[in-house]
Amino acid sequence: MPRLLTCGIVTWDWLYGVDRIPPGPGAIEAGRFVGTGGGMAASAACAIGRLGGDVEFWGRCGDDRVGDEILADMRGYGVRVDRVRRIAGHASPVSAILIDREGERMIVPYYDPALDQDPSWLPVADMPGFDGVMVDARWPRGAARALDAARAAGAIAMLDADVATREILEDLMARATHVVWSEVALRDWSGTSDPADGLRAARRRFGGFLGVTVGPGGFRWLEGDDLRAEPAPRVEAVDTLAAGDVFHGAFLLALAEGRGAAEAARFANVAAALKCARFGSRTTTPSREEVDAFLAGWRS
Repeated sequence: MPRLLTCGIVTWDWLYGVDRIPPGPGAIEAGRFVGTGGGMAASAACAIGRLGGDVEFWGRCGDDRVGDEILADMRGYGVRVDRVRRIAGHASPVSAILIDREGERMIVPYYDPALDQDPSWLPVADMPGFDGVMVDARWPRGAARALDAARAAGAIAMLDADVATREILEDLMARATHVVWSEVALRDWSGTSDPADGLRAARRRFGGFLGVTVGPGGFRWLEGDDLRAEPAPRVEAVDTLAAGDVFHGAFLLALAEGRGAAEAARFANVAAALKCARFGSRTTTPSREEVDAFLAGWRS
């Protein structure tokens, strides 16, 4: 079994299911509520654990009760969190999230501005023990250090290229072996709404694997200059929160198991789609058995 690592942001999220997201000030009653861990790299790690993978997470949180809950939640998915840095005197990241009946959302995050940015403590000397690493762009200095160490060790070095400044994205892309964009981030970076054109613009500047998730449209990636596509199964989306994180975790796991890009994308598309069919952010990440059973009966 491959040994995997994710590095980046971790949060605690309060999810409120509402009929509609209010257009302005006022009160609105929630019909559903879930408290759960969040964060891109953290949720990807939880997806890997839920799908039966061997995974560790490196990141930072406060030495507070929320931090205790964050780490206990991740352990429940089978994620090793013993080397998460607890920072005394600072608050762990939190978010309040409204999700409407169509699955659209409004997110209000809080990150303690004094939370330590220094990545020098990361135990990168142990990187040769990992087969694949995925980072997010929310902690750029930590992501850069982890990607550099992963490449030096000959491991998959994957960037979840979500919305960030151009400077941050371009620095991290240059360090990665695999870059998997969100559709919005690729559009913002490339200036085009066509995912194929956006990927080709990235190819002119960066080597390695380049792909983009396109929501219900599935996944697109380049093989040379040729665009490839793998469709996602159709589901009635109730909650898309953490769908991209589940995709990234599942995709990294499948690649590290030796699957090609098309098969890995198919596996990850199904995991993300099944997650979206239920309310609860990453709490509804499917098991390996659920994904395999769906794949056995699905014809795209």
